[in-house]
Order: sequence, then structure tokens, then C-alpha cells
Amino acid sequence: MYKILKSTPNGIDELELEQLEKGCWIDIVSPSPEELHEIAAATKIQLDFLTAALDEEEKSRIETEDDQILILVDIPFLRSNKDYDTLPLGIIIAEDFIVTVCLEPNAVVADFSSYNHRFFSTFKKTRFLFQILYKSATLYLKYIRIIIKRTDELEQHLRKSMENSELFNLLDLQKSLTYFTTSLRSNYIVTEKLLRLRSTNQSGHLIKLYEEDEDLLEDVIIEYKQAIEMVEMYSHILNSMMEVFASIISNNLNLVMKFLASVTIILAIPTTIGGLWGMNVPVPLEGNEFGFVTITSIALLISVGTGYWLWKRRMF
Repeated sequence: MYKILKSTPNGIDELELEQLEKGCWIDIVSPSPEELHEIAAATKIQLDFLTAALDEEEKSRIETEDDQILILVDIPFLRSNKDYDTLPLGIIIAEDFIVTVCLEPNAVVADFSSYNHRFFSTFKKTRFLFQILYKSATLYLKYIRIIIKRTDELEQHLRKSMENSELFNLLDLQKSLTYFTTSLRSNYIVTEKLLRLRSTNQSGHLIKLYEEDEDLLEDVIIEYKQAIEMVEMYSHILNSMMEVFASIISNNLNLVMKFLASVTIILAIPTTIGGLWGMNVPVPLEGNEFGFVTITSIALLISVGTGYWLWKRRMF
């Protein structure tokens, strides 16, 4: 599936492939092979560039070829089960077009619509590129804050009861932060490389930087730095929390086992005494009418004494 969009003074127009004009933005989401070949033929963009973002394992990078440049970054993605992950987003800048390619509909690209058409222009390809990167960085920060909030809520629940579901939720958040850490570092390297491309002019006329564009690129780098610092800090905190809760669970298990061992010892005393006096052989107090009461009292006294001794030794 793909859409061809073009900025106009009154908003955003959606065009057909046959109406492709200079300054258009082609937004591609989970395309079929036929659609990719159609777009490649119409735009003269390399097919390898169009398919790069369709591999979930692709790493962030920049590639240049003739009059085209591919910027591949990882963007945050919220799955239906409220788990956070990342997936590649390819941004291709050609001489006349800008193209975005992704496997799934995502919040980064969705933010650029007719509702906020005044804040971006498909004609200003470089600025549009930086705006997409900035949106990605701010979305990382937003999701990291949500993860932090959910972590605090889970911590409060875990202080009261150690339920498996909450521990698994905590593990999912830890995995999300791990994905974010790897992706943010790769994206930061890409933005640094863009800065070097600007300073060395290696990208030719494809990336034209004006003063406001440079400020926007610097803002992108700052946002990524902040996101990296936050995700690394809270990754360490979450790792420490997991270790602490694992120790607490182990300690609670030891306490339960210690309690059960103490109860077993106490219950074994009357059982042993009752077993000895229940044998078919002559035993003390065999003919005494108060023998049962006496033996029972002795067993109870010994059990109570043993229980007190165990309590003094903090076995309960």
C-alpha cells in the first residue's frame, strides 16, 4: 500500500502514480512486490533502497548512490499487546521526491497529515527528513516516560504481592528498554553522520542545509542524546529491580520452607510419642486410667516447648 502526497497552499493533495510530480512525498507501508516495482519504475529509485526497510533486522545506516540517498533508522513501535518494539523506517531522498518505507503503519509518519500540513512541506526534503527524525526522537522519549510510569506502578504492586503476571510485565518492559537502547545508539550514529555529510558536503545537492535546518538537526541530536541517557539510566534501574525482586522471591521461599520445617518438627513430636505408646507391647502407664491424658499432656508440653525454642531462634 502506498500514498502519494503533495503540499499545497491549502493543505495536502493525494495523487495517483500517473500524476507523480516534482516535490511529492511517497509514503509506502507494507507494499507488495508489484507495488515496489511500479514505484521504482516511476521514480527511478533503486529497488534495493525501497526494500531495505522491509527487513526487520536491518540496522540504521546511510547509503548514497548517484542522485539518491537512503537514511535507515529504527523507530519506536507500540504493538497491540502493549509491548514496545522498534522497526526500520527507510527515508529515501531523490532529486525530485522523498519516499518513506515501513513494514507497519506507525505513529511517526502518521503525525504528518493534512491536519498539520502547515508544519511541514513535501517540497523541503531536507527539513522534512529532519522533522521525521525529530518526531522519532520525541516519540522515543514519550514511550520511555510511559515505561517509567508503568515500572513504578508494577513496583508498587510487587511490594504487596509477588505475582507471576506482574513479573512477566516487568520483564517485557526490560526487553523494550533493551530494544530502545540498541536502536537509539544506531540512530544517533546516523544523525552524527548526517552532520558530517553537511560539514563535508559529501551528499552533494541532495541535502541542502539552511540555518533553520541546521538548528533542527542539532535539536534532533540533542533529543537522541537525552533519550539515550534516559533509557540507559532506567535500564540499569530496571535491571537492579529485577535482581532485587529475584532475591526477595528467593528469600520469601526460604522463609516459607523454614516455617514448614518448623511446623513439621512440632507435629512430629506428638506423632512419635503416640506411635510409641500405641505399640502392642507393655508400655508405662498402660493400666493407668489417666494414662491417655498424661501422655497427651506430655506430648503437648514438649511440642509447645519445642515451638517456643524454635520461635526464639527465629524459625517462625
